[in-house]
Order: sequence, then C-alpha cells, then structure tokens
Amino acid sequence: MAEREFTASGRRDAPILSGMIGDGPAMQEVYRLTQQVAATTATVLLLGETGTGKELVARGIHELSPRATGPFIRVNCGALSESLLESELFGHVKGAFTSAHENRTGRFEAAHGGTIFLDEINSMSYTLQVKLLRVLQEQEFERVGDTKTIRVDCRIVAATNRDLLDEIDAGRFREDLYYRLNVVPIYLPPLRERPEDIGPLVQFFAKKYALVNNRPTPKLSEDVITMLRTYAWPGNVRELQNYVERATVLSTGDTMSLSLFPPHVRGLAPIRLSRSRSGGLKTLCSELVTLGLLEAGEESIDVHERVVSLVERELILQVLKTCQGTQTKAATRLGINRNTLHKKISDYGLESEAR
Repeated sequence: MAEREFTASGRRDAPILSGMIGDGPAMQEVYRLTQQVAATTATVLLLGETGTGKELVARGIHELSPRATGPFIRVNCGALSESLLESELFGHVKGAFTSAHENRTGRFEAAHGGTIFLDEINSMSYTLQVKLLRVLQEQEFERVGDTKTIRVDCRIVAATNRDLLDEIDAGRFREDLYYRLNVVPIYLPPLRERPEDIGPLVQFFAKKYALVNNRPTPKLSEDVITMLRTYAWPGNVRELQNYVERATVLSTGDTMSLSLFPPHVRGLAPIRLSRSRSGGLKTLCSELVTLGLLEAGEESIDVHERVVSLVERELILQVLKTCQGTQTKAATRLGINRNTLHKKISDYGLESEAR
C-alpha cells in the first residue's frame, strides 16, 4: 500500500484561521468571505451542520477585524433554558428572581468593544428573539429585573445548524430577526462536500494527537484515505477528529491501518442514527441500540447502562428545557418523583439546566 504525505493549505489568499484546514474550492470561498467581511461592521450569519467549524470562523472574523483587541464572547443558545439564557445574555440585578443574590453582568456587556458569537441561534425562544432584535436595532437593553437602559457596542456573529426559513415557516423564528442577522451569510460546507480536504485534516489531527501522547506520527495509506473519502461523515470534522485521535492512540505500527476505524466508517455496519424521522420512533430506537452495541464492543459488560443512560439523560435535558428548568413541572411530565428527578439531574450533571 502506498503511503501519502499531506500538507495544510499554503495558499496566500487564505486568511489564517486557527484550526481551519482545507484548500479546496469550498473552503477557499469561506476564507475569502471571512477575510472580506471581517474588516466591516456587518452582522454575519454562519450556516452549516454541526461540526463544520462555525466557531472557528466566528473567531477568525473577530481576530481579523478592527475589534481584535476586544473580547470574543461565545454563547451557546441551545445549552440553556429560556430564563437562564436571558440572564446569561443580558445580566440581572439582585432580587430579579429567587437565586439572584447579586448583580450580574450579561454576556452582551462583557462583549462591549468586541464580538459576541451566538451559536445555535435557532434554539432561542420567540420572547428572547424580540430582545435580541432590539439590541441589533438600537444597541441597547435592560438587565433582567431592572429599568435602567444599557447601551452596548459589540458585533454580533450568529450561527445555525438549521434552515431558518423553515423555522420561520414553522412559527419558531421571527422573520424580521432573520433579515437583521442574515446581512452576510457564510455557508460552511459539510465534510462530505469537500473530500479533497480529508487527507490534510487526517494528517493534522494525527500529528496533533501523536505529539500530545508522545507517540510517533503514523503514516497514512492510500486505502485509509480512500475509505475515509467514501464515508458520509454526518458528524463532519468533529467526527473525523474523534476517530483519528482513536486511531493514533491505538496504532501499534508506523502506518495507520483500516482496522483502527469503527465498523460503520469502514462500511461494515449501519452508519449511525438516521437523519430522517420517516421511520418513526421504533426505527430510531433500533438504530440507537445497534450503534450502542457496535461502539461498546463485544467484550463490553455495561451496554445496558451506556444506552439507557444516554437516552434518559437526553430525555431529562429536553423536558427541563421545555419546562424552563422548573423541576416540579419536569417531574410531573416525566411521571417520576421530584426527589428522583433531583438525583438524576445531579447524576447526569444537569444542574445548570434546573432551578
């Protein structure tokens, strides 16, 4: 098997974006737009699937802009309930709610003079979208529980992994906010649309994890690169990074072999949970169990705990979000005792979602 050596992008027209690897036409367009928009004050909307590098581009926009010496503040809008996200973004004053024991500065205030990156903007509630629209239009807001207006000067870069026009049609996203955010859209292609970048990415991650683990960097064979280029990569660069780290750590020879990658990557098992919901809950459940068994391996003795815990944690997380973090409401909807729910929240590390 022939071995290959790949190099990261060396094109002069590609801006330096820390952690971004790729020199194909699709990524060149990303670099061009990033460099062009960075020097302006325009609001940017990053579009792309999970794992395509939206945060890296957001940081690149900040670092290439006149605001580079100011703060870069990231907020994951999908990780917090509505009430917690409102306090996180806009801050609160003492006594605004039960656990507000002191004044707190919000992320917009913290981003003054710099850039705020709103990830998963599609997860923001309709109510908070109204407040965000005001910040975009007037550059002002009030902390939760306060009447004093605060003016702020920060650039907004937002990101979504869903089609916001579909969200508008479904009544989950404001059309006026969409047009305020979508001044300069930048589309980040999924990895399956840029197979020419897989070689350099694998080389980059292999070197990185070999260095971290004090191991020699394994060489890449043509067979490995061909295999990786035929896989669909539903988790994109983040998924590739995960598997290359595993292969680098487990490699015993000087060449990265096919056997170090999971069966579904090699085409020997179903890829993963289906993106389509047409098969219904029963089909999704079957695929989840299949994937759990494959990833656990034949020697595993904790498959039940792995799979059931994964589903239970996600169920509790989503119910907490729909109940704005209120444990009593969540326990009622789940049909379990409040004390039981409290223990599970602690076991799964979901305290930040509950109140």
